Amino acid sequence: MTVEPKSHRYQAVVFDMDGLLLDTETMWQSAEDALFAAHGEVFTMTDKLAVIGTSAEMTATYFAQRLGKAPAEGSALVDEMIEIVHDALQREVSQRPGAVELVKRLRGRIPLGLASNSPRRLVEAALTTAGLSDAFGAIVTSDDVAHGKPAPDIYLRVCEILGVDPTDALALEDSHAGVASAKAAGLTCIAVPQFAEADVSAADRIIDSLEDLLAEF
Repeated sequence: MTVEPKSHRYQAVVFDMDGLLLDTETMWQSAEDALFAAHGEVFTMTDKLAVIGTSAEMTATYFAQRLGKAPAEGSALVDEMIEIVHDALQREVSQRPGAVELVKRLRGRIPLGLASNSPRRLVEAALTTAGLSDAFGAIVTSDDVAHGKPAPDIYLRVCEILGVDPTDALALEDSHAGVASAKAAGLTCIAVPQFAEADVSAADRIIDSLEDLLAEF
């Protein structure tokens, strides 16, 4: 289905963070590479597609299985990776093409939310470094809900805070899990995949860059 993303059609716009708003996926990639190397394995694109956009619990389960560890060790592997990312986020983070421009164009005209599967301390570090810490009326992270993406919890909570019905909101996502979460919550979803291999076919529309939306908003 093709969606005409005119600003008057939506009561809120909700951004994903990693790989959509900010180019943090390169930092996650470096951390994942380092983690796997430390445990004698090579992190592949198959591994990336298995965990991108998913919850910490799902990633922990996958890492433990992939690295030949006991299931109980999965959370420690994720914590090890998170520490690497947190250190990097405090130094530098880049924006995805058109992201900051789109936020600036919409800010003050329509409520904006952020829906991230990352822990809150990573989200806050990334937004502070990028100068976007006060850009959103609602910021919901994996720490704030019972179930992260692909469950709908994060998007439902963002819409609740913003005071809008999910069916009146637009989600901007880059991953399979993110699209699934937004659609399960009832939002219209436009996907902007950072990786061509990502299956975002369930989105209402797929575009190459957030720059494509600048003329439409």
